[in-house]
Amino acid sequence: MNYVHLKGRKIANTIRRTVIGVEPDRISCLPGHVIDQILSYLPIREAVKTSVLSSEWRNKWHTLPNIVFDLNCVSNIEAIKDPSIFMSKLLRIVDHVLLLHSGPINKFQLSDPGCDLSDVNSVADIDRWILRLTEKSIKEFVLQIFVAKKYYKIPQCLFSCQSLQNLKLDCCCIQPPTTFKGFKNLKSLELYQVTMAQDAFENLISGCHLLEDLKLLYLEGLTQLNIHAPNLKKFLIVGDFVDFSFDNTFQLTELGLFSFDSRSNHSQLRGCSSNLLRFFAHLPHIESLVISSQFLKYLDAGDVPVKLPTPCINLSSLFICIRFNDLKQILAALCLLRSSPNLRRLEIAAKLEKHTDLLTPASYCWKDVFLEPPVPLRVRHVSIKGISDNTSELDFIRFLLMYSPMLEKMTVKLEINVTPELMTKIIQFKRASEQAEVIYQENDSS
Repeated sequence: MNYVHLKGRKIANTIRRTVIGVEPDRISCLPGHVIDQILSYLPIREAVKTSVLSSEWRNKWHTLPNIVFDLNCVSNIEAIKDPSIFMSKLLRIVDHVLLLHSGPINKFQLSDPGCDLSDVNSVADIDRWILRLTEKSIKEFVLQIFVAKKYYKIPQCLFSCQSLQNLKLDCCCIQPPTTFKGFKNLKSLELYQVTMAQDAFENLISGCHLLEDLKLLYLEGLTQLNIHAPNLKKFLIVGDFVDFSFDNTFQLTELGLFSFDSRSNHSQLRGCSSNLLRFFAHLPHIESLVISSQFLKYLDAGDVPVKLPTPCINLSSLFICIRFNDLKQILAALCLLRSSPNLRRLEIAAKLEKHTDLLTPASYCWKDVFLEPPVPLRVRHVSIKGISDNTSELDFIRFLLMYSPMLEKMTVKLEINVTPELMTKIIQFKRASEQAEVIYQENDSS
């Protein structure tokens, strides 16, 4: 039996049977690190309960390297009946575990229990726990809490914890001391609804020299993002910013850019005639790219080249949301396609803004596109959703079918209220690939 993969109550029941002699005790004699791993699959409340099984098990949970506190720590019935009782019990449980814990702690996680932690005593408790964790040279720290009408301010002691390798903070205020030079061993950072000053953010990112994975979601207090991270490999951003730039991010391979400040009138970056050129100059090894239509609007500011001077030779997967009644967005998308000679998978989300004029004949680009010398695409799988009976959208599909000789499958999902008869027109488009399938996927109106 592989006890490492046993989970939850099944583990607890197995342990109880072995202790009372129903089965031979095959767990207690296992190496300590194996027992720790077995107990790590239990909710912390269940792991602590194993201390009553026998004297031999009394202190086994004291050395658990990974500790997670969430809704499973306290009965859900208690939480529903009286959230204040739930919080009181949760705080006592965390205090009890940290007081008796005697070994190193690699991971500590306090996940949002859905209750208000704005009480002064609760905040003081969290401050005290973080101090205790920094003394134990914690490697992974996850704090997902809710403080009504304000952010929880991260205590200064956390910024001296140079053992941190993974850090995830939700609903927090980050104000590092002026002497803070970054986390020297940090490899993964996720910030969600965090508020911090512009210079503090830039110092934090540039000071984490080993940072490989960065997620930024709905940050407050920032109007622009300047990312300087020489070892960064994965980056996801969701939120509204006026400006954005990369510097020394040549190792980045996976990039997701969702939303942007749609209210801003984007202009090209200083000293550069094209945002597209400046942006991709620092992404020579990009392999997977996701771009929302609002960020594409940022990229199309300034001149839009037909192709990038340096192709994205490693880019194999591209998801892009396009407003097909925006000429420059179409041109920017075509530029990316022409500049990605090894693109294999393409996903397109069509978007038509309401109350926006359609492309006029004077600004329509597709006639010129079809007259240009063909640039074959090597894409094999294409998925397009949100298609309506719009000429620009249909010409984009026509373009993909005409210039993709290696295409194997194209899946098309129509916009709600668009009749499937439109597929008859699409299926008749000329194809460069004899094996290409065009598949209609029904739209789930829910």
